[in-house]
Amino acid sequence: MKHAARFRLPVFPMRLAASCLAVAACFLTAGTQHQAAAADAAPTKKLQLLLIDGQNNHDWRKTTPVLKSFLEQTGRFEVTVATTPTAKNAPEAEWDSFQPDFSAADVVLSNYNGELWPERVQKGLEKFVADGGGLVIVHAANNAFPQWPEFNEMIGLGWRGNSFGDRVTLDDNGEQVRTPKGEGPGAGHGPQHAFSVIIRDRRHPVMQGIPAEWMHFRDELYHGQRGPGQNMHVLATAYSSPEQRGTGAHEPMVWWIPFGKGRVFTNVMGHADYSMKCVGFQTIVARGSEWAATGKVTLPVPENFPTAEKTSVNDPNAEN
Repeated sequence: MKHAARFRLPVFPMRLAASCLAVAACFLTAGTQHQAAAADAAPTKKLQLLLIDGQNNHDWRKTTPVLKSFLEQTGRFEVTVATTPTAKNAPEAEWDSFQPDFSAADVVLSNYNGELWPERVQKGLEKFVADGGGLVIVHAANNAFPQWPEFNEMIGLGWRGNSFGDRVTLDDNGEQVRTPKGEGPGAGHGPQHAFSVIIRDRRHPVMQGIPAEWMHFRDELYHGQRGPGQNMHVLATAYSSPEQRGTGAHEPMVWWIPFGKGRVFTNVMGHADYSMKCVGFQTIVARGSEWAATGKVTLPVPENFPTAEKTSVNDPNAEN
């Protein structure tokens, strides 16, 4: 009886088999590493930042270009500017054409202090932030809209008289002190000068890596801000020296407040274009804008950040 032919698979030596497996593993690992590297190298999508200006008791025509320039230079933002009617008591038709598209933005930055926006714009901003959008308030933008309750809730403190609401300061131990309305000073400031900024929460993503104390370039040091001041997280203060016609208190300079699912980030520094050229101001506004939009910060602290003894500005002709 004939037997069917038997075919045997070749038997490789164990050492050769192990070598083949090792080579295969190397290719697999290399491919995985390549994919990971490609993912890390992929450009981060730019955040859409909507900057609103058009009216202000400060020179917004000079400050908006500074804001737009340094924000775009970070590579993290694409900035769109929406300008309101610039004349007080502008015709209704001009206000009808003011249609900021909040839905297209990740974060809104206000460089505006003027007439009350139409109700549709107010409601649009409220919904945008409540749904998770970021809002950044710079300097005189916190002076705006005392008659808008939701705005006062979002900013916490604004440029208001002492009868408007509470005042929030920090004591020498860094604890919040609330002064009831009707007591103490209302909003104001002394002459412009360079002043020291103290970081009060160095664990916050915006403030991580920033020196505990640094010198801000020539600016107005706001004091006596008033409002509901609820859920305020004070991130930085400055001492309002009586020698500079100040209050003798540690006044909030940077803070944030939750509003619905969103975050409202306020920085009351930035009086003029030269104030906004301070590296400290630019770093905090940029990082604050990124954090308000995403809850995270990827932007680094620059090497030329101010020190406790010396200001630093992105303007070689600037003088204190």
